[in-house]
Amino acid sequence: MGYEAILVFFIAGVFLVVLANFLSNLISHKSENAAKKEPYECGVETIGPTWVQFKVGYYLFAILFLIFDVEVAFLVPWAVVFKETGTVALVEIIIFLFILNTIILMSVRIIYL
Repeated sequence: MGYEAILVFFIAGVFLVVLANFLSNLISHKSENAAKKEPYECGVETIGPTWVQFKVGYYLFAILFLIFDVEVAFLVPWAVVFKETGTVALVEIIIFLFILNTIILMSVRIIYL
């Protein structure tokens, strides 16, 4: 039993997603009217143009936050076994945190300046 099981699960997953989308489109209620095509913002009609461009920096900063939030998850296992690892692991984690903080500071500088 090698990669065949993974291939079967992948094909089954893709098939189920396609089937679910097809069935939802098949049985859903569709009504086209002008009110459904208007942009919605908290029940209040919008004033001015609704297609406003945002700075890409906000999205980049959000993605960087997510990446580094996941990276910080690597600190939890290290903290659990901190007493058993010794000074070598302490030096490695200090280097890791230094690299993370350097990249965060560089990205903030690039995005906001």
